[in-house]
Amino acid sequence: MLTKEQLREIKTLQEICEQDGGFQLKLNFDMLENRTEDYKEDFFHYEDGQLVGFLGSYGFGNKIELCGMVHPDYRRKGIFTSLLNEVLKETKKREVKTILLNAPTHSLTAKAFLKTIPCTFSIAEYQMQWHQTELQGNQDINIRPSQSKDDWEAEVRLEVECFGFSEKEAREFNQSIRENNSEEMLIIEAEGQTAGKMRVAETNGEAWIYGFAVFPELQGKGIGRKALSNVVLMEHQKGFPIFLEVEAKNAHALRLYESCGFKSYHSQDYYLYLG
Repeated sequence: MLTKEQLREIKTLQEICEQDGGFQLKLNFDMLENRTEDYKEDFFHYEDGQLVGFLGSYGFGNKIELCGMVHPDYRRKGIFTSLLNEVLKETKKREVKTILLNAPTHSLTAKAFLKTIPCTFSIAEYQMQWHQTELQGNQDINIRPSQSKDDWEAEVRLEVECFGFSEKEAREFNQSIRENNSEEMLIIEAEGQTAGKMRVAETNGEAWIYGFAVFPELQGKGIGRKALSNVVLMEHQKGFPIFLEVEAKNAHALRLYESCGFKSYHSQDYYLYLG
C-alpha cells in the first residue's frame, strides 16, 4: 500500500513531466490509491531525497500495463531502464502473459526509449470527456448496483464475452476490483433482464466510466446508448466532469460515445513487450 507521501511525490513528478512534455500520463491514481500488499507493483528511484523516477504496474487478469516517468533533468542516465528491469523481475514471479508499455502518443522521449527495447505497437486508446449536450433519461433501462451472486456471474460472463478474458481471469479481476477499488459496480437491466454492466469511479473531483459492456446478443438494440445516457445524466447532476476511455480500433464504441457528447482530448499508445 502506498503512503500519502509517496502518492504526493508521484503527483508532483507527474506534473513536472507533463508540463515539460506537453502530454498527459495515465498513472491510474484510482489504482495507486488502492494497492494491496500481495506483490510489488510500484517502483521508485530517488536522487538526493527527491523522487525522480517512477514506474507503475497495473494488472488486468494475466496482462499488465506499465506507465512511468523520469524527471526531465535526470533523463539519459539509465533510470527508466533500471526501473523496467525491476518490474520484469517481479513479473516472473506471477502468471503474466502480456506486458504492455503505455506511452502518451505525443511523448517524444517515450517513443525514443521504446526504440531501444524489444517491443511492437499494439493499440491506441483515446481518453474522452463529455461535453454537455441534450440527453434523454430512459425509464425503460434500469441502472442499479451489483449486489447478488447472479450479478457477479453476469459480470464474469461479460468480461469473457466482451473483453476476451478467460473465466479464471475474469473472476480474479472482478474480485480484485471489489476488494481494492472504490469503483461502483453497476448492472444494466432491460425489460427486467440483466443486459450489461459498467463501473463508475468518482475520484479527484471527476467521474470515470470503465468496463462498459452489453451482452453481444443484445447489442444493436440501443441498450448501450440509453444506459450510457442515464449514467452520464446521473453523474452530471452530481456536478462531476465525466470521462471514459476507448480503443481507437473500436469504431462502434467510438461512434456511440461521440453520439452521447463525448469528445476525444488525448490519446495513449500501447506497445507489446517482446523480451
